[in-house]
Amino acid sequence: MSSYRPEFSEAEQSRIDAEFSRLARNKSVYLDHAGTTLYAESQVTAAAEQLQRNVFCNPHTCRLTGDFVDQVRFKILEFFNTTAEDYHVIFTANATAALSLVAENFDFGSSGDFHFCQENHTSVLGMRERVRANGIYMLREKEISSGEPKANGKVHEVSGKTGNSLLTFSAQCNFSGYKIPLEAIEQIQIDGLAKPGKQLWGSVGERKENTHNDYYICLDAASFVGTSPLDLQKYRPDYVCLSFYKMFGYPTGVGALLVSQRGAQVFQKRRFFGGGTINYAYPHAMDYQLRETFHQRYEDGTLPFLSIVELLEGFRTLERLVPRTEEFSTMERISRHVFGLAKYLEDQLRQLHHPNGEPLVKLYNKVGYQDKSRQGGTVAFNVRTESGSFVGFGEIACVAALHGILLRTGCFCNIGACQYYLGLDEDALDAIYKRAGRICGDYFDLIDGQPTGAVRVSFGYMTTIQDVDQLLQMLRSSYLATKPLQRIQFIEEQAEQLPPLLKERVQLLRPKLLQMAIFPVKSCAAFKIESPGSWPLTDQGLKYDREWMIVDMNGMALTQKRCTELCLIRPVIKVDQLELQFGDNSLISVPLSLEDQAADSAKCVSKVCRQPVEGLDCGDGVAQWLSENLGMEGLRLLRQSGQRNSSKDQQKLSLVNQAQFLLLNRSSVRSLQFEEPLDETVDRFRANIIIDTGSAFEELTYKALSIGGIQFQVEGPCQRCDMICINQRTGERSPETLTTISRLQKGRMRFGIYITRIPPDTKELEPKEQHMTCGDVVLVE
Repeated sequence: MSSYRPEFSEAEQSRIDAEFSRLARNKSVYLDHAGTTLYAESQVTAAAEQLQRNVFCNPHTCRLTGDFVDQVRFKILEFFNTTAEDYHVIFTANATAALSLVAENFDFGSSGDFHFCQENHTSVLGMRERVRANGIYMLREKEISSGEPKANGKVHEVSGKTGNSLLTFSAQCNFSGYKIPLEAIEQIQIDGLAKPGKQLWGSVGERKENTHNDYYICLDAASFVGTSPLDLQKYRPDYVCLSFYKMFGYPTGVGALLVSQRGAQVFQKRRFFGGGTINYAYPHAMDYQLRETFHQRYEDGTLPFLSIVELLEGFRTLERLVPRTEEFSTMERISRHVFGLAKYLEDQLRQLHHPNGEPLVKLYNKVGYQDKSRQGGTVAFNVRTESGSFVGFGEIACVAALHGILLRTGCFCNIGACQYYLGLDEDALDAIYKRAGRICGDYFDLIDGQPTGAVRVSFGYMTTIQDVDQLLQMLRSSYLATKPLQRIQFIEEQAEQLPPLLKERVQLLRPKLLQMAIFPVKSCAAFKIESPGSWPLTDQGLKYDREWMIVDMNGMALTQKRCTELCLIRPVIKVDQLELQFGDNSLISVPLSLEDQAADSAKCVSKVCRQPVEGLDCGDGVAQWLSENLGMEGLRLLRQSGQRNSSKDQQKLSLVNQAQFLLLNRSSVRSLQFEEPLDETVDRFRANIIIDTGSAFEELTYKALSIGGIQFQVEGPCQRCDMICINQRTGERSPETLTTISRLQKGRMRFGIYITRIPPDTKELEPKEQHMTCGDVVLVE
């Protein structure tokens, strides 16, 4: 077990705590410093005093304001260990605006390409829409940081260059906190890229080696510089994009683009100019002249000068609260502090296990927490249940908020990193964003039990070890010491305290009825009802469920054990007919009305589970159709006409084997991990009611439940036979199905539960017909 060693002395920690006393007053734990860090109380007080003390006006009017703005430029350059001889400082609204400025003004020449890293903020992806490159390529992180040399020599040794290529990547991934080695900057500037990456746009089929291009680096440093030192004497990207609220918490709305002298040479003459960027512009002619100073040409309109001036106090606050030592600078100490907290949290999370030994969390990082030059103060993870299922990050956000813990969940505007760490292929992304309609910032957290995002905690210099321990205590108490139903009840009872979006997420905590399956003809395929569909109930169960069956020439019920092709007969319930289909063209219908059927049918008797069943023969036409399609002589279709009761409690039954309904939990099916679509595995179990609790085999503990207010009692688990080895879409057998269930259930063959509807307590002479609707909430007793 790793121990935590504090970076700050007791006196330093005491001064820092005093600056953020509002957290204690509000009983809040703040763990979203990658989103924005917090401002110190003395910082905003000093900024306000500065505004009260001085007269700041438009810098075009007031020299004092202009001098302050220039002072901030010099301070920024000093903070990143560089000078005005090496870098220009262009003020922007934020890092996104800085990236946009690079995209709009970088001169690609005739053959330059744009390359970006998969694990990038969406602002980098937005650059693709503005660059005027010859081709656009996506690189995986390892293709940037691997240090693999070009096969055909160094770029600077190649003559006849015709273009400039631009590579943009984040110094620190805002999803996981992973840091790309900054040594890659100089190597790519000199040697180019060994591989261009996956081509997304450009001439199809063109093989580009880009040996005739110069390479420039745009470094998205917004996440990195909040807690790590960036030395621009050691590492010299051509462009650096910053957001100062990530560093100081206040002010917002101001960032910067740092442009090296090399990078400035390939910035185009602007196609737009605004106030302050020009010496003159004629209204009567297409004639204008831009300012001589580089940064002035790109700062359109009046700068947010009050916010810029207040940056000075941000720098002073950092250096005052975390003073440099003989060995380490301010930012180096902050980096050591947040990395130590992240390492401690990661180690503690790895030790959290459910009683059965299953780990509580799944962590997302590349190199672990051994080297702070490769990993920042961020920990990304998802919580898992005892059965290994994932807990939705929306639920974690609710629980955290009710414990006063502020953290971030989702994909953090970095779908590429989400794709990488969650192992999502292109079809999975389409399922999440195109078919399911998920958007950035929502709490649509699970699809078929798989997470669409993660939980992220990130630290700042004001984060304490006690904050981390409170997070750990929340996870222990809520997910190791509390039953799921207790946790859900706790959230529901406190829901009014949550923000609006999380209130909406609370409504999704309870499992819901996902699907109903009616099996009109026993052992044949299902007729499915999905959201927002509804279906009536009868005394026997779902209306029309197992009301017909196929019998052989001896009057015995035909099942898939004898004839697997029965699953290929697909029923469709229409207004007044039951339509049966086999293959693409073979159709036949029988009346839905029992009275219509009885008017022209012979009575007969068969057996289901050794019980006699009174039925009506559905005629020669459908009998011949069945025999021809199934290849068996003497088949007949019978419809139940007489009442049948269970032997145990006299519940009314259709032609089912044991109980009115069979309920299945998709989470339990998911745990089987069959190499086939999940829906196909679900179909094998031929259940009437499909729910998803998020926890495998949870349903086996149920005693009673309600669905949409309709009460059910649990009759017990379903003991499985080899019927489930039959793929219900193809009729093919796969014996490993039973083997897998036996292994998971330690030799027992239980899967799904039988339930029976409790008749409504009503004195009405003609009680109303009850319906179940997909989407109905499932409440468990």
